[in-house]
Amino acid sequence: MRCWWLRCRRYATLKRSGVNRLHIYEVLRRPLITEKATSLKENDKYAFEVGSKATGSQIKEAVEKAFKVKVSKVNVMKVPGKTRRFGRRQVTGSAWKKAIVTLEPGHKITFFEGV
Repeated sequence: MRCWWLRCRRYATLKRSGVNRLHIYEVLRRPLITEKATSLKENDKYAFEVGSKATGSQIKEAVEKAFKVKVSKVNVMKVPGKTRRFGRRQVTGSAWKKAIVTLEPGHKITFFEGV
C-alpha cells in the first residue's frame, strides 16, 4: 500500500505544474442571453458564463465539443460582483467569469437561434 504522503506529493506536483482538468459542464456554466450578447450573434460571437478556473483553451475545446463548431477566437474576462446595500450593511455579490467566443465563418450555434 502506498503512503499517504506520496499521494499528497503527487497531487502537489500536478497542481504546481499547472494541470487543471475540468469537465465540459464545469467549463461552460450557461449561455448569456442579454441585449449585447444577442447583438453580437450577428458577428458570429456568442457569450457564455464559464467556470472561474477555466482557461481560454479549455473554453475553446468545450465549445467545439458541445456544439460541434470551429472556434477561431476566445476572449475571457472577469466580472466583479455587484455591491448592494441592505440598510446599513453593504454586501458584495460573487464575481464570475465571462467568455465571448468567435466562430469561424459559416459556423453557427443553433441553440441560440430561437432566443
